[in-house]
Amino acid sequence: MHVLFVCSGNVCRSPIAERLTHAYALAHGLPHLTAESAGVRALVGFPIEPVAARVIEGLGASADGFRARRLRPEMIKCADLVLAMTEQIRDRSMELLLGTSHCTFTLREARRIATDTGARTVAELAVARREYGEIDDANISDPVGLGEAAFAQVGDRIAAELMPLLDALDLGSGTKREPETEPEPEPGPRPSPVVHLPLSPRPLIAARAASSILDYPVSWSR
Repeated sequence: MHVLFVCSGNVCRSPIAERLTHAYALAHGLPHLTAESAGVRALVGFPIEPVAARVIEGLGASADGFRARRLRPEMIKCADLVLAMTEQIRDRSMELLLGTSHCTFTLREARRIATDTGARTVAELAVARREYGEIDDANISDPVGLGEAAFAQVGDRIAAELMPLLDALDLGSGTKREPETEPEPEPGPRPSPVVHLPLSPRPLIAARAASSILDYPVSWSR
């Protein structure tokens, strides 16, 4: 099973979930369980936010070698299960590639349905959702701009939702799908400028604003 986690900037919540899934697969000897992450307004090229990286390490996973990527339809297409951090991001993911509502959930939504109904496959999750309906408090908030305690709380919450979901699902269902490589740029108009910002908490927030308003990719530099 290949799982795609989606958040906004792809430097906090979805990387935490991705790296915890990698650790889970390794600990349980599940080579067919793979995961990646992306952001609908990704801070393209950024590493995991430093405080989030410490949270990942504290939860027993690795934060090494990560760079943020923007969500693309090809990523959704190669995923067996798409797990978003909020309902808004979930709905935006479904709009990006039509016909994927059956495999796209919020993380909390999927966990609740799986543990409450006994659904063990993505198809069973989709069927059970029709009767289950909307859940309360389906979102996991973005901790960017908050203190270290907020990051720790978000990490604990993601782990508390993700681990029971992985335990409940038949992880041998679906197919292992390798994430597709970035497409080669096509000839055309001069590309949009890349916003280069220093890596620190406040510029990180500014970079997110720039990416959101201008729709430019953002890279980081020391």
